This record gives sequence, C-alpha cells and structure tokens, in this order.
Amino acid sequence: MGYKVAVVGATGNVGREILSILAEREFPMDEVAAVASSRSQGTEIEMGDTGKMLKVRNIEHFDFAGWDIALFAAGSGPTKEYAPKAAAAGCVVIDNSSLYRMDPDVPLIVPEVNPEAIAGYKARNIIANPNCSTAQMVVALKPLHDAATIKRVVVSTYQSVSGAGKSGMDELFEQSRAIFVGDPKENHVFTKQIAFNVIPHIDVFLDDGSTKEEWKMVVETKKILDPKIKLTATCVRVPVFVGHSEAIHIEFENEITAKQAQDILREAPGIMLVDKREDEGYITPIECVGDSATYVSRVREDPTVEHGLILWCVSDNLRKGAALNAVQIAELLGRTQLKKG
Repeated sequence: MGYKVAVVGATGNVGREILSILAEREFPMDEVAAVASSRSQGTEIEMGDTGKMLKVRNIEHFDFAGWDIALFAAGSGPTKEYAPKAAAAGCVVIDNSSLYRMDPDVPLIVPEVNPEAIAGYKARNIIANPNCSTAQMVVALKPLHDAATIKRVVVSTYQSVSGAGKSGMDELFEQSRAIFVGDPKENHVFTKQIAFNVIPHIDVFLDDGSTKEEWKMVVETKKILDPKIKLTATCVRVPVFVGHSEAIHIEFENEITAKQAQDILREAPGIMLVDKREDEGYITPIECVGDSATYVSRVREDPTVEHGLILWCVSDNLRKGAALNAVQIAELLGRTQLKKG
C-alpha cells in the first residue's frame, strides 16, 4: 500500500519539479493530486516525463482529510492559510516556503545532514524545507564538520534567477533579448538589470545592512547543523537560469588537509567531488542542471587562517535546493515515521 500525496503549487517551477522527482524516484504512491490556485483549476500538467496527465485541483476546495503527505511549493501566503488546515486534517505538510523554518516546533530537515530531527514533526504535523542556498551548503559542510568541527564559515553565493521563480527567468530572457535587438530594457522582478550584470541583493534589507537571504543562511545553518557555528554570507543574484554556486571559506577547530577533505567528500552522501587542478576540472552551474548531486570542486587549504579550507559548491537549486530535498524528506518520513506499506 502506498501513500496519498498532494503537491500544492503544482503549476510553479518547484511544484512541477516535485512531480517529476516523485515519478523519477518512484515514490510509493497510490494517488497523487496536483493542487494550485483557482486560476489553474482544470488545467492539466504532466507528471514528469511519464505521460500521465493530472488535472489541477483548486486549493480553496481541496479536502486534505485522508491524504498522507502534502508537499507545499506555493509560497508563504497560501502556506500560511492552508498548511495548518492540512496538518489539522492529519496530512503531514512538507513546506518549501520560509514560513515555518525557524519555528522551534517545526523540524528543518536536510536528510543527509540531520535526519534524526524529523521525529519532531509530530508537534505541528509540519516539516520545513530549508532555503536553496543553505541546503546545498550544509550537505557539503556536514561531513567536514563531523571530521574536524567547523568554527566559522564565510560564504559568497552566485544564485541563479530561477530562485526568484519563473518570472525571474522570464526577466533575464527578455532583458537579454532586448539588449541584442536594441529594445528598451525593463526590470520588474529584480531591483536592477540582471542581464549581463550581478546584483548583491536578494530579499529585503535588514537593519544591520544584511539581506534576509543572508540572514536565512546564518540561522538555518545553525538550526540544521550546529548552533555554535559562526557564519557570514554575501548573497548575489547572477544572470544564470538554473544552478546556484557558492564559494565557501571554512575555519575548523582541528587540523584538516585538503587531501583529507577530498577523501571525506568523495564518500559523503549527496556529494559528487569533481576536483582536478586543470582546465575543466571543476563543475559550473550549467553542468549541474537536472542532477540530484551537490557538486564540490576546488578544495584547497586557506593559508590565512589556522585550519582553513576553501571550496566551490554547485547544485541545481530547483532540485536539491527545493524539490528534491522535499521528496527526500517525504522518503525519510515514510521510512522512519509513517511506515506505510
């Protein structure tokens, strides 16, 4: 016997990717529902590349009673309204928005990093999925933290426009086209031109001068990995359609060499080490699209601090940063908690 799974926000980038990954990984389902706003009601979307078409149901009239798992990819507004209703109906919510991430009664899960925390879902019947930039980073940090204990992290991100949704991808495309043909350039999603540019501004500014995206990386890493880790981030939007990259500088309590780190990462779950000190001996965003791995390259020692390492981390943000991690949480939930079938 399989699970009854609802995908909320099924028509968006992440929702479609969730459906695709559920099919790709053959998640044990007896029934799946594609759920979205009234604007999409009645339209059909394909479940990955299976040829199976799903008719979209209206969230306003959807009854979560009898459903086992709801994968929410609908943003904080709809989640705030409908996730508690789903949870109260006995359906476990796995939420991709930022709404519940720092709620002390809601576990924030990356299965390769803190699977044991999933038992805490019973307090609210809700599990949170971390920010895309945090998810890939903690996958890379976890095995190194276990080996040598991380004291401090300085990370600079190079985040693709798909992190801002389909509208962000459309804006990059339209601005690029406009530049080539000489049309006026317009920006609606981003605060400045994104085509052929980089923007050191993701989400709103906070009082200390950091942005909310940078704050998320700090507090989420502490919650998922270790509250004692000191972390500072600079998050930058770049003109890449899909795939987030990060330059991560790590200071450890104990000695660890680049060779030792490479050996550890090579065996770590969810990591693909591609690290040759030659042309093309590293991974770029365009090469990670559609892949489930978190790629690590350019592992080297940092001579400016004691016990320091630097590495380059790349991942498909629509997968490990969102949809894949949500499905992996569902798999972990089924395997360790619900145990259906």
